Amino acid sequence: MAVYFDHRIEAPDRSNLPSHLTWHATLPILAVASSSPASGGSVDLYLQQGECVKSCHVDRAQPAAALRWHPVKPVLVLGWESGEVVLLTHPSGDQTVLPAVHAARIALLEWSGSGSRLVTGDQNGALAVWKLDARGRLVGNHLVKHDYNKPLTCCIFKPASPGVDVAMLARASVSGDESALDMFSWKGAPLKMGPQEGLGFYVSTADGKVHAVDEQGRTSPLLSEDGAIRKLFYLDKRGVLVVVTDTLMLSQYTLRPEGGAHESMKVKLSSTAGQNVDIIWTENSLLVTATGEPVVKVWDLERDENYVLSLDETLGFKKGEMINCVSYCAAKEILAAGTSKGRIAMWKTATQPMSSSSYRADAKALWKLQTPTEIHGNVTQLQWGSNQNLLAANNSRTVLILSEHVMSAHFGQQVAAVQLAPTQLSITNFSSGETLPLQCDMHIRGVCVSKDSVTVWNGKHISVYELSGTALHVTGSFPCDSHIVAVHDENLYTVEPSRVQIRTPQGTVKQLLTFSRAEGNPVLLDVCQLYLAVGTDTAHIRVYDLSRRDAKAHCGAKNLSDHISGLGALRSVKCNASGSQVSLLASQVNGRPDHKVYFYDIEMDTVTHFDFFTGRPSSGVSAPDESDKQKFQENEISGRFPVSHYWDENEPRLFVCETAPIGSEKSANAFSDLEDVSVVTLFCTQEHGLLLQDCFSRPPGLQALLALDVPYYYFTCKPGEQNPEVSPPDQPIRAAPASPPLMASRRPLRDFVGLEKCEKGTRDAMLNFSFYLSVGDMDEAFKSIKLIKSKAVWENMARMCVKTRRLDVARMCLGNMGNARAAKAVKEAEAEPEPEAQVAMLAIQLGMLEDAEKLYKSCHRYDLLNAFYQASSEWQRALETAEAHDRIHLRTTYYSYAKYLESTGHKNLALTYYEKSDTHRVEVPRMLQDDTASLELYVTKAKDKNIYKWWAQYLESQSNMETALLFYERAQDYLSLVRVHCYLGNIPEASQIANNTGDRAASYHLARHYEGHDDIKQAVHFYTRAQAYNNAIRLCKENGLDDQLMNLALLSNPEDMMEAACHYEEKGKHLDRAVALYHKAGYVSKALELAFATEQFAALQLIAEELNENSDPALLARCSDFFVQHAQYEKAVELLAAAKKYPQAVELCLTHNLTITEDLAERMTVTDAKDLTEEAGKALLEKIADCCMSQGSYHLATKVYTQAGNKHRAMKALLKSGDTDKIAFFANVSRQKELFIMAANYFQSLDWRKNPKNLKRIIEFYTKGKAPDLLGGFYEACAQVEIDDYQNYEKALDALMEAFKCLSKAKDASSGQQEVRLADLQHKIVLIKKFVHIRRLHPEDPDEAVRLCEALLEEPELDPAVRVGDAYGFLIDHHCQQGRLQTAYQKLEELQKLLPTQSIRFYISQANLDALQKEMGFPLESGDHKHVLREDDEVEEDLTA
Repeated sequence: MAVYFDHRIEAPDRSNLPSHLTWHATLPILAVASSSPASGGSVDLYLQQGECVKSCHVDRAQPAAALRWHPVKPVLVLGWESGEVVLLTHPSGDQTVLPAVHAARIALLEWSGSGSRLVTGDQNGALAVWKLDARGRLVGNHLVKHDYNKPLTCCIFKPASPGVDVAMLARASVSGDESALDMFSWKGAPLKMGPQEGLGFYVSTADGKVHAVDEQGRTSPLLSEDGAIRKLFYLDKRGVLVVVTDTLMLSQYTLRPEGGAHESMKVKLSSTAGQNVDIIWTENSLLVTATGEPVVKVWDLERDENYVLSLDETLGFKKGEMINCVSYCAAKEILAAGTSKGRIAMWKTATQPMSSSSYRADAKALWKLQTPTEIHGNVTQLQWGSNQNLLAANNSRTVLILSEHVMSAHFGQQVAAVQLAPTQLSITNFSSGETLPLQCDMHIRGVCVSKDSVTVWNGKHISVYELSGTALHVTGSFPCDSHIVAVHDENLYTVEPSRVQIRTPQGTVKQLLTFSRAEGNPVLLDVCQLYLAVGTDTAHIRVYDLSRRDAKAHCGAKNLSDHISGLGALRSVKCNASGSQVSLLASQVNGRPDHKVYFYDIEMDTVTHFDFFTGRPSSGVSAPDESDKQKFQENEISGRFPVSHYWDENEPRLFVCETAPIGSEKSANAFSDLEDVSVVTLFCTQEHGLLLQDCFSRPPGLQALLALDVPYYYFTCKPGEQNPEVSPPDQPIRAAPASPPLMASRRPLRDFVGLEKCEKGTRDAMLNFSFYLSVGDMDEAFKSIKLIKSKAVWENMARMCVKTRRLDVARMCLGNMGNARAAKAVKEAEAEPEPEAQVAMLAIQLGMLEDAEKLYKSCHRYDLLNAFYQASSEWQRALETAEAHDRIHLRTTYYSYAKYLESTGHKNLALTYYEKSDTHRVEVPRMLQDDTASLELYVTKAKDKNIYKWWAQYLESQSNMETALLFYERAQDYLSLVRVHCYLGNIPEASQIANNTGDRAASYHLARHYEGHDDIKQAVHFYTRAQAYNNAIRLCKENGLDDQLMNLALLSNPEDMMEAACHYEEKGKHLDRAVALYHKAGYVSKALELAFATEQFAALQLIAEELNENSDPALLARCSDFFVQHAQYEKAVELLAAAKKYPQAVELCLTHNLTITEDLAERMTVTDAKDLTEEAGKALLEKIADCCMSQGSYHLATKVYTQAGNKHRAMKALLKSGDTDKIAFFANVSRQKELFIMAANYFQSLDWRKNPKNLKRIIEFYTKGKAPDLLGGFYEACAQVEIDDYQNYEKALDALMEAFKCLSKAKDASSGQQEVRLADLQHKIVLIKKFVHIRRLHPEDPDEAVRLCEALLEEPELDPAVRVGDAYGFLIDHHCQQGRLQTAYQKLEELQKLLPTQSIRFYISQANLDALQKEMGFPLESGDHKHVLREDDEVEEDLTA
């Protein structure tokens, strides 16, 4: 909580009354204009505590008319009633009078955004624009002057244009943007970085006109309003100009880029208009008006919303108090308003900023009215200013400067002091229950209390009051410049540079505690029991022992900078009761609060910490079985920073700290204003380190933690907002009628709820129990409390077990409490899998309903949460939970709520929830059965068939048959309709209903009626419609209706069919019907026997078609014989196969040439070892395959041969099919030599020359079949084909080489024939090599090639290795190329003699033949017109594997 200190300005002339005031934007300098009829007018400058700057006094004969500070420099422009304009510089007091331009009262003064332009205007309409340099000094004469001939009222400058985004420009330059590079270069104009100052402005006149003045000073009319213009504002986000007139008419104008304005909205702000209206404009587009009423009106122009803020009499405002003026502080988000009774009302916005995107619709709820500040008089002017957010207030007599200070508070020895006002304290003695006011004669900046004294100070003076009973007496008052004071017994501890002074209450210095220059100046003091802790501005700490007459050093100076990295400064230092531990709060180098609490162990000389960002200490002990609990606690306290800290006044192990979420310090003006504050309690020991004992959120009615003194936490609170959870003092509050409100409250520790007044032994035992429970040592924990007999203690411990989630401890506590019901409930809850659900049941039994609710939510057991809400009669929350999370129990919840409403008499609402639970058909008639009229009305409106039926039954019970029939019809209950009609004797009507609706129940009832009246025909008819065929069959048998009996039996079940068939058989008539019924009923054997006996061949054939392998084999054989006799062989084969008589079936197929389908073959090949032996099975399969072969089903034959294991015959069948892919696949799968050779032989029989794939398969399969002799023969054939068809001796040579290799590998099993064959191959290879060499040599040495060729022709057995025709063709070609045609012709004749039967065109090209014919004139042979392959027609093939 903050208080405002008011400083009255030290005016040189108290008789002058202030008229104008204005703050500098950043500097704490206030300008005040005052006047009196005797002395004229004057302007003075004041500092933040009201000190007058005497060098800056300006006075004139006439009053000042306007004041305006330069936006940056300490330069004030003054406008006077005479028209004079003066520039006043602070602190020198230099005055610069502007050249005389105005002859009338100055009406407006306005600076541009950065202060380079000044606009002045007067009541005659004269306007001038002046230029100033960077130091705020006038440059030359006025730049522009305009005369508008009407009084000027307002002026605003146009918003600054945005500058160049340097970061974005740099990225564009790196990416290669030339224009961006040019802007960075020296060639272009200087780069304008940051927002540019706007030099154009708008000015308004008293006749309602607004003029626009551009940067060159040219003026043009912009818009016109009815009435004088009071205010001009610019809404930058929307580019809108806002105009407010004297009649409080608000208009919004959209400014066009080319000039001119368009009115977009007009609204009346208030019906109250006059000179006492104050209007302000905030940065977040709020227009706030004060019109002399008890309310402030707020208009949100950005969201088009408006609302009012009113005063609250409960906070101290009076009825009829009017608001005169308003001012808004954007930094603090505070709206201040001055009232006619001398009070300043302040509305503070919530932590959510008003500019947030998630701004709530109820914007008024964001403003919270604070306790008012009283300054007396009639507040006529308010203004926030400077970077220190000071508030200046004019109360018509003087000006006061208000500065905010954090409320001072202190607790010691059961006495609490809390500041209420700048000079007022509230003293509360919790031991006696006394509350005393303390009014001081100085502004209180600090307070320190003990059981006997109250010490206050303001940084310059200290006063000590003695506290005795209900009175306070001053025992000492002396000047002292210490900003912090500590008290112990009769000693006061103050600070000054480099030392701490120990004084008496009268101010006498008894002892000095000095600090070296390295240790720094003491700035922090704390006393706990007999120890004084001192912190310095260089982050050193020292502890002194105060147990003796003089303070003695308890430890040496400790430099914390050596142990804490990034340490900025110390914020707070606290010492524990035994002087063994010192806790520290620090700030980082960047000024932000550190999120750690540091602990200095004096005995061990070590520094540890607890990090509230992670929720973990730097050291500590945690039980291994408490990992889940530890994680839960870490999540609760992580992401925070410490705000304040305290040690227990008597227990040295117990430490408490206030924490707040990280980041919240930015939006709060003081740590006391923080929201979502948690209080964390720790145990700190050397042995176990830091242990978390408890953590809870600070109750909303409490302001800040004040102290810890077991068994209580002590808090400050606001007047009238004490939290109901806190405990009152030990004695009733006794105070005088004028006593201040209770400002301090206390709350018991978690372990001491119900034990607040226990004796010291119990208190120590509970502390030890809590400590050992935090350590995890359950044995020591139970030892510490085993002697306690109080049920309240055990109940408190059971409550603590809810927090610690220790059900084992809770069971013992419940046993000591004697609470059997709770123990039983907790035992049953152990069946739940979630530990939180088990603990929640314990919380319920102990009445800790909020904790139970949180636990159920944390483990997502919304079903149990729903039941919990129902048991607590929180039905709305139960319904919300069921609808959102527990929909499986939604209808059950509706039903339970309806039952509850019914029990409370809310039947109309109960009816609604019975309908939602879908139980209304039964529950609503039951609920309304005593109210027949309401029930009938509900039934009529319900339009539900079930309810109609219930109501009809009720009417029938009342003998109201006609109405009952009506509602039975609405309910479409045809059985009841027929039943009632039969009862009334309306049989035709009942028959019509049964026939029209086809309702089985109605038809059955009617059939029974007809049967009872011996109307058999109608009875059979309606039994049939009711599908009660057995009853119809019974009547037909009894009454000889055989014709109808057959149809009914076929519609009925097999038992009825069997019964009807027996009936026909017994009578010996209609035996065909008996056979059909036996067959339909599934008694096939019986049907066949009867069919054979009566020779019903048609029926027999029909039955045989449905026989399968599941039928009786003997029956199948008998039927098959029947079909063979009647030449229906295919059906006979099917039956034989079904009877598993496969040989007979195959024989029948072979005899009568029946095609064996794949399905039939499959059925006959799937044989069981029980039916046939293995040999018989193979023989059967081969017989089936032979049959398939004879029928041309080669693939099926292959499959069956394979199943029989005869792969050789399977391959033969496959070869006959001609399916090359399957042949290759089967050969590869079988992997047998014979099959490989068979496949290769088959592929060799194909045209492998045109299909290279087959060529490769031949080579592959001969190789896999290990038949090199066959492969060699194939290569020889390939070579011969190359020679005969393509004359390609090179490929032929390669093929022969491969053949030679293959034959070389083959075994000689023919007594030397292989050597002969190899020799023959070798001879061919040699001859072909020679011929190939000749052809290759010819281009290089033709003559040598010819000589070798002629020698080759002399070789014996040349042909067929090298065809003679090819050798002669080579020679003829050579001689033709050389032009020796005569020689070529001789060779041609030799060739014809050697090969008289062959055509020479096979060997000689057509061109050479044409040349020889032309030259020699010989005729062509008649057979020479055959096609000759040329060299370019050769087809190359790869013959190698």
